[in-house]
Amino acid sequence: MSTLVVCLYRGQPLDADPPIVGEAAIEALVTSVGVEDPEDSRVNCLLEGLRVARDLDDETVVSVLTGAGESVSSDREIAAQVDQLVADHDPDSAVVVVDSAEDEQLVPIIESRIPVDAVDRVVVRQARDIESTYYLLKQFLADEELRKTVLVPIGLALLAFPALLAVFDSITVSVGAIAAVVGVFLLYKGWSIDVVLAGLSGDVREALYSGQVSLVTYVVGAGLALVGGFVGLLGASAMSNEAELMIATQFVHDAIPWLTGAALIASAGRLLDEFIRDDEIGTTYINLPFVAVAVGLAVRGFAAYFLQRSGATGPLEVPQMDLGPLEIEAFVVVPGTLLAVYILAVIIVSLIGVRVAAYVSSADYDVSYDEPSS
Repeated sequence: MSTLVVCLYRGQPLDADPPIVGEAAIEALVTSVGVEDPEDSRVNCLLEGLRVARDLDDETVVSVLTGAGESVSSDREIAAQVDQLVADHDPDSAVVVVDSAEDEQLVPIIESRIPVDAVDRVVVRQARDIESTYYLLKQFLADEELRKTVLVPIGLALLAFPALLAVFDSITVSVGAIAAVVGVFLLYKGWSIDVVLAGLSGDVREALYSGQVSLVTYVVGAGLALVGGFVGLLGASAMSNEAELMIATQFVHDAIPWLTGAALIASAGRLLDEFIRDDEIGTTYINLPFVAVAVGLAVRGFAAYFLQRSGATGPLEVPQMDLGPLEIEAFVVVPGTLLAVYILAVIIVSLIGVRVAAYVSSADYDVSYDEPSS
């Protein structure tokens, strides 16, 4: 197996006629070029080509391809030199040695004429960080999506900074406003919210055309969630003198029934859609309403326990009830007992959900199993 080791050397023309073939000729070229310009990075490219040729186990032919500059005529000269090497030596494959991104652009010319096994990019050790940074920047600028995500907000921030500084007359406020806007944009792109919104609009349009019940229940659920947030804010505002933790707990305590109702309505609409389509109903859709109620009860119970234990609210008082032959005296439920009742209710609701889901799934299986084959 023969391998052609090709060193790409574009720039000022050399004294010898290209292509230059053979280790002796290239060693002489390294000496002449190095003495003339010791800082020329192409000297390292030639030396790397000699090293690669000596390290390969198979039969190698090392050569140098040159061009006068970065132009179409120069690329055609290099293509002609590759054709000459292939005709003279008939190699099985090639290894290309380059020292810059511009020279690496010539690799497709060689690949179109002979298989290229590897591309060896030479980076001078003293300039490795600069060279690597250059390649990263070049790759970054070539990616249109990255340019839009990073360069666009930075450019807009630089344009908006003088205007905000003139309006607020404060560097701190201006920088904070710009940082907030840039942060929102990066989160918008990082979490692919634009993709989610695009898919959401398509789902809403499909739901409108198909007459799905879940669309209406989602709207109702969103309304109930807003009501829950409003009720929670009202309850929290009445405890302005309490600690921040207790205010947040009061908000959760008052809002969770409405949020649970929102989740229950939304999941019930999705379940109705499954019934209407007469498809096989998954256990997830059946169990979801029960899960929503169980989670709501659990959160409500713990929030009530914390509020009562802290003294922010009083214990639950059950009034006297007259049920005919049975008369129940008024009593007070201590926080621990109330929490235990909530936990017991959560367990019961969860078990009922699992039982109903298992029953419906088994019924659907029996019906599909008993259907006669056509």
